[in-house]
This record gives sequence, C-alpha cells and structure tokens, in this order.
Amino acid sequence: MPNRLGDQTSPYLLQHADNPVDWYPWGEEAFAEARDSNRPVLLSVGYSACHWCHVMAHESFKDPETAALMNEMFVNVKVDREERPDVDAIYMNAVQSLTGRGGWPMTVWMTPDAKPFYAGTYFPNDDRHGMASFKRVMAAVSDAWNHRQDQVTEQADQLAASIDRHIPPAEDFPTIAAIQRGYDAIVH
Repeated sequence: MPNRLGDQTSPYLLQHADNPVDWYPWGEEAFAEARDSNRPVLLSVGYSACHWCHVMAHESFKDPETAALMNEMFVNVKVDREERPDVDAIYMNAVQSLTGRGGWPMTVWMTPDAKPFYAGTYFPNDDRHGMASFKRVMAAVSDAWNHRQDQVTEQADQLAASIDRHIPPAEDFPTIAAIQRGYDAIVH
C-alpha cells in the first residue's frame, strides 16, 4: 500500500515512502482523517543522519505486522525535523515534559486537535532491556484512547497549558496555543 510520502521533497520522508505504514506528511489532511475516524495521531519525528531513527524504521515501520497495528489504531504522521524545526521544537517540549529527556526518533501521540498526551523517543519492536515494546505501548495508548478518551483529552489539555506556561517559546516557533488557534481557524 503506498503512503502519502512519495511526492515529498525531504530525503528523510522519501526514505519512508515505501513503508507499509500509511504515513501522512504534517498537514491538515492527517488531522482531518484523525477527526473523521476518531483516532489519535501518532507523530514520528526524525532526520536522515539519526541512527536510532533508522533502527526504529527497520524494526517497526518496515515490519508489516507493526505497520498494520499502526494503521488500524492511529493516523500516522512523519516529520523531518530539519524541514519542520517548528513542529520538532513544540513536540520536543512535550516529550521532555512527559519523560524528562528528549531525542530522536521522537514519538508523540496526540489528539486530533494536535495536543500531545503521551510521548517517548525510540521504542524497540520487542520488549528488551527493560523497555516496553512499541507494539505494547501502541496497544496501551489505543486502549486509553478508546476507553478513557475524556481523561486522555483532559491530560492533553493540561499538558498543552503547562507547556505554554512554563516553557518560553522561541520567537521563531509557534506555541501550542498558537497551533490550536490556527487549527481552530482552519476547522471553523
């Protein structure tokens, strides 16, 4: 199944154009699909020279079983941090707020209105070295969304407000509140 990355200009995104994951580039089409299907967005941010980005791509994104789970449970968005440093900066703040550290690949689950609620960096495809597998994490995130969506949305709202309050945004990068205003303007 071809994904939507084949016509992108980023070499990093083009490296993922043949993945069985139904990747979307960052944009309204992905968020509209998330709203219409009531699925969370799985955002994966990386870059071409990132070793662990390539490891996760090989282990998970090229694996048909893992890709099928991703496609069923989430709307999947791939971002090149070198092409979209604005998106990278915003969601790296969320990863650091949630985990106390950051890095790439950056993996963020968010509501259909782009508010993060769970995040991490590299997840192995199988349980190893005390780390939960990507499949297990995806199942837990999907379960939370499907059975406790109100709590997940409330957590996302609180995280977005906390990030906007406690992390001064760089002048070149929009805040989550600014993204929300732009999102609201597009939708309404």
